[in-house]
Amino acid sequence: MKKKQIRSWAMYDWANSAFATTVIAAVLPIYYHDVAAKGLEDTLATAYWGYSQSIAVILVAVMAPILGAMADYTGSKKKFLGFFAGIGIMASMLLALVGEGDYLLASLLFILGAVGYSSANVFYDGFLPEIVDKNRIDSVSAYGYAFGYIGGGILLLINLIMIMKYSWFGFPDKTIGTQFTFVTVGIWWFLFTIPLLRNVNERKIVRAETGEKNYFKISFTRLSTTFKEINQYKQLLKFLIAYWLFNDGIGTIIKMATIYGRDIGIGTTDLIAALVITQFVGIPCTFLFGWLTKRMTAKRALMLALWIYVGIVILGYFMTTALHFYILAVLVGFVQGGAHALSRSIFGKMVPENKNAEFFGFYGISAKFSAVLGPFVFALVGQLTGSSRLGIISVIIFFLAGIFLLRKVDIEQGELEAERERTA
Repeated sequence: MKKKQIRSWAMYDWANSAFATTVIAAVLPIYYHDVAAKGLEDTLATAYWGYSQSIAVILVAVMAPILGAMADYTGSKKKFLGFFAGIGIMASMLLALVGEGDYLLASLLFILGAVGYSSANVFYDGFLPEIVDKNRIDSVSAYGYAFGYIGGGILLLINLIMIMKYSWFGFPDKTIGTQFTFVTVGIWWFLFTIPLLRNVNERKIVRAETGEKNYFKISFTRLSTTFKEINQYKQLLKFLIAYWLFNDGIGTIIKMATIYGRDIGIGTTDLIAALVITQFVGIPCTFLFGWLTKRMTAKRALMLALWIYVGIVILGYFMTTALHFYILAVLVGFVQGGAHALSRSIFGKMVPENKNAEFFGFYGISAKFSAVLGPFVFALVGQLTGSSRLGIISVIIFFLAGIFLLRKVDIEQGELEAERERTA
């Protein structure tokens, strides 16, 4: 039964990675630049895309801990996941309505989709410590990310064919073919969410009856309490701050790389094809980082991934050709899944029992608030200087600061702090 639950849980990564690859990373940024923002200067189109990213994550950052607290109290992570996934699915499909000059509509629908995608992930991540023992959490977390790479990569490859060979599918031109890729994202996301909703069992929560039925009030009360209590988990708090910083860098690269490449003149086919390569390089490399945790600590493996990201940013600044973008795509594929999987599993080891959704809400807010700054800084620097290259190099500070703080985190001590909570 556990194996079935783990497979069904991992299939959600397969499902929602369609949004991450086609909408966030590959197709929509180019479509936004070339079609939705047609008539705007290239640098301004790139800046508006960055601001859209920041608005989306601000909304999620505010909502995530509240939603996590509500889900923990009510034992309803699955319902919340289904609701927010539904928002993301509908917004993805409605992107097919965006035409020339509709950059405001594109931004609005993207923001709705990103809110649905990221909010659902708060509850998805919260299931991880419930379906697997802590001694397997590293490998299962990597397993989920690897499934995401496969699912997202397969659909992105199909979408690339739909765009390049649009006549094969009966579309009159490339624009219509591109619009229909957004419909496929919604269909894919919906179909492969079903296994999690059917097969993953949510841990039952037993609460003393208080008479209070206002779950928003309950959630705010619990959230306030958690803000006070989190100082008891010093190592967890330090990791969250480090994660906040380096995840900002990772998220900015994911969200801005394609539109940055388009801004400096790299063609649509090369950009999307390179990101397909990223997906399929990421599959074995995510497992590789899971294997590395058995040869070195998870913390050291994560540090290795982050130093490679520093190199990626530097190479990105000097990028001029499609070949350079392909090289960077391979490097990102090597580290992206491993960095995310290790971050999630390290955090999961230091989370006290019965606070999974609530503390993963904090994990989510760290990720989401951090993701506000990177795209915003990228967009602002690019807009003020007229150079997207200066925008990309500004991201390096987030990686260096995150690495510095991560070095100070004692994961074993963090596990002991969480265990003391269980036995108290």
